Amino acid sequence: MKKGIHPEEYKTVVFKDMVSETGWIGRSASSTKETIVWEDGQEYPLVKLDISSLSHPFFTGKMQYVDTAGRIDKFKTRYGANMKKK
Repeated sequence: MKKGIHPEEYKTVVFKDMVSETGWIGRSASSTKETIVWEDGQEYPLVKLDISSLSHPFFTGKMQYVDTAGRIDKFKTRYGANMKKK
């Protein structure tokens, strides 16, 4: 391996799959400002994942629709009438 190209500081973090709402503890060199209190009562940095093997169709065997673009449109259709009244 080449010297000096790999991170030196690895820390214990919680990875959380945002689709399946599951998490696990691992080690990472990534930096994050968010933290979470884990099941053992300790506070760890939180790394949020959009997709992992717990939610990917290849590993789960079923398709899951992940809507990330239409949230604002859904909000406007649901609460748009109330917003116009004010």
